[in-house]
Amino acid sequence: MVGESGCGKSTLSRTVMQLQQPTSGSIILEDRTLTLLRKSEVRKHRLDFQMIFQDPYASLNPRMTVFSMLAEAIARRHPSALKDRSEMTKKVIKLMETVGLDPRHMRKYPHEFSGGQRQRVAIARALAPEPKLVIADEPVSALDVSIQSQILNLLLKLRDELDLTMIFISHDLSVVRYIADNIAVMYAGKIVEYGTAEKVFNEAAHPYTQKLLAAVPQIKTYA
Repeated sequence: MVGESGCGKSTLSRTVMQLQQPTSGSIILEDRTLTLLRKSEVRKHRLDFQMIFQDPYASLNPRMTVFSMLAEAIARRHPSALKDRSEMTKKVIKLMETVGLDPRHMRKYPHEFSGGQRQRVAIARALAPEPKLVIADEPVSALDVSIQSQILNLLLKLRDELDLTMIFISHDLSVVRYIADNIAVMYAGKIVEYGTAEKVFNEAAHPYTQKLLAAVPQIKTYA
């Protein structure tokens, strides 16, 4: 999903997560209408949909180690793992390796990691409950350009290996083109265009989409 700042992308993501209620319409995940669930039912079913936030430092508890954060999230899906320290440690190690983190650092706190490493921790935490849907809300915009590609490649790898459905939200069309199969263009709170990445980039129909495409920097070479 792509659109300029303030168009409603993050609001939509929070609504899908049921962090705020929509004023109209409904949200359906695998034939289950999320907007009709009680709060207690939402907490139960939220295992199936998790979120990766824009700022990894703000979204991680500074007083918890990586092990504690991941163990807490894993226990939501596997409560029995709390009773077996060895089993939980194995699950945390596997999860850290999946996102490209060294398990030897599991006892460290968020401030001891770089921005890219913190985002990997945040991704691991989102994956811990084994969700069916992951919402990535501007997950690379707060990172250095050199680190952005690493995180994007990691998300693509995880999507394919874990068979994840992902809603990737960004204001950067070049990033969206790299990672997306299908693109929804949002303007003033509404989806104004939707289609495959190839179709949206090559056959944009809406004037706003055309304007966004025209704003993408082009590299020119000179003889």
